[in-house]
Amino acid sequence: MAIPQSFIQELLARADVVEIVGRHVQLKKTGANFSGLCPFHSEKSPSFTVSPTKQFFHCFGCGKHGNAIGFLMEHAGMGFIDAVKDLAGQYGMEVPQDERSPEDRERAAQQREKQATLSDVLEKAGQAYRKHLKGSQRAIEYLKGRGLSGEIAKQFGLGYAPAGWRSLASVFPEYDDPLLAESGLVIVNEEDGKRYDRFRDRVMFPIRNVKGECIGFGGRVLGDEKPKYLNSPETPVFSKGRELYGLYEARNAVRDAGFVLVTEGYMDVVALAQLGFPNAVATLGTACTPEHVHKLFRFTDSVVFSFDGDAAGRRAARKALDGALPYATDVRTVKFLFLPPEHDPDSFIREFGREEFQRYVRQAVPLSVFLLEAAAEDCDLSTAEGRSRMLTVAHPLWSLLPDGALKRQLFADIAERSQMGTHELGQLWRVPGHSGSRASRGFRPQRAYGAGVRQAVKPKTIAYAETVARLVLRNSSAWELLGHDDHEVLCGLQPPLGDLFSWIDATTHEHGGQPWAALQAGLGGQAFETRATELMAYDGSQPLSRVVEDLDTTDRDLRLSMLEIHLDVVGAAIEQASQVPQSDPSRVDRLLELSRRQQALLQQKHALRS
Repeated sequence: MAIPQSFIQELLARADVVEIVGRHVQLKKTGANFSGLCPFHSEKSPSFTVSPTKQFFHCFGCGKHGNAIGFLMEHAGMGFIDAVKDLAGQYGMEVPQDERSPEDRERAAQQREKQATLSDVLEKAGQAYRKHLKGSQRAIEYLKGRGLSGEIAKQFGLGYAPAGWRSLASVFPEYDDPLLAESGLVIVNEEDGKRYDRFRDRVMFPIRNVKGECIGFGGRVLGDEKPKYLNSPETPVFSKGRELYGLYEARNAVRDAGFVLVTEGYMDVVALAQLGFPNAVATLGTACTPEHVHKLFRFTDSVVFSFDGDAAGRRAARKALDGALPYATDVRTVKFLFLPPEHDPDSFIREFGREEFQRYVRQAVPLSVFLLEAAAEDCDLSTAEGRSRMLTVAHPLWSLLPDGALKRQLFADIAERSQMGTHELGQLWRVPGHSGSRASRGFRPQRAYGAGVRQAVKPKTIAYAETVARLVLRNSSAWELLGHDDHEVLCGLQPPLGDLFSWIDATTHEHGGQPWAALQAGLGGQAFETRATELMAYDGSQPLSRVVEDLDTTDRDLRLSMLEIHLDVVGAAIEQASQVPQSDPSRVDRLLELSRRQQALLQQKHALRS
């Protein structure tokens, strides 16, 4: 989705950064500006300022700064598109969606309206559950027995669903309203159509999105009944594969602590907050997914997964490893914490204390070590058969890693454990650069700026290359969305674009994804600095302190632009092959190969646009 720059400028002109920040930070007038305690790090003296004239915020303590859009991205962990939509909604503005048909826009508007309505219904139910908790001595005693204070219960909005089959009928007089079933609060019997409450006689845990909106519930029985835990079903506002319990409540604590602790249940999250670890979140009855990990890395560069030390905990950790590998760049840290089998985080801290738990966290298993352990599990490495099996398991895991220093080091470690040389392992795994073919993204020498074959392309293709450059400069993680062939074509363009892409390639491999501000600082003195600055001049409203993380949208734009570039390159190759004498036996084969390539690209282009 491409948002016109004119709309962003109009939105920022209408929005008041003091008003937006003031909803989350207590601000005090200090001269021409406003000041307050920074919401992004812990401090006792205000170092956070907001300028009404410049419409800009800045913290002199942690360095975070930006405009109203940037504040929403930092504070709520939103992507750029979501932050623009949220801010526009606050001022009654509709984000232009030029690429959609009127029917698509109407459907999207209806979907947004339904989501807002469902959230209102869920919030109303949450208020009723909180009221019922105050009147249930049994539920209060249960929470006290778990060591939870009233303050923590209030912070997480805990409640109680009474034992009656239709308790919500007193909250929603129209108990047959379809929204109650669609929100997951009410179950409709398929045989006789009778309705009854999904949650009965359970302590209730409201599930909130990063904006603080109630999108679902988790309920726990007070005794030993089954199922012990019950979550809301999948709805238009709730997907357990994307949401994390407690992330809204923990977002500031995660920034302060420098890492997020991922646990296996919402009771773990609440108990840990009570015991002094407010930076914990939990998955919702499902294995950790790549979407979960991606969301967590919006708030921190360090993730620690906590699991029980039993077989079930190891299996859960193994699934979390799969979800984390695609995002394990060289500037991020992923660790795995295994507690003794008889303990969860709550019981461990109560028996051994906070210091011992902190020691366990510090000594958690790094991702690199756990990957090697997972690959070698049940493999006898003293035998050739065992080492071969280990390589079979390790290959798909290693392949999930983004290119960089960590991936290269693990390749060497795996080769050493298998008692094979890196060259032999590269040949076995068909890693380019180890089998006589051209070097891959992970194993090619760094390109020298200005080196390589320079391809002359049409002005239209240069425009597409400039689009790619803008997207990558806004979000340098997007470079990793491109393939090896894409990199070769872009880095092979004539200067200054080809040199700029070569520099981006080298920088991304060395430092991982970086925001424009960091890239701009590194551009100083480069011959293509002026060109890069010109390309980004239109985008002055982008937040300076973070990468724009709407990779789904970026991926589509990148692919469309790259298809156009590849079509131009293939077209030029066809023209060149046509000049070969007809007596040359390779001419027909070459033209046939290029024609097939061209047709495949056109089909991809058509599929992407449809």
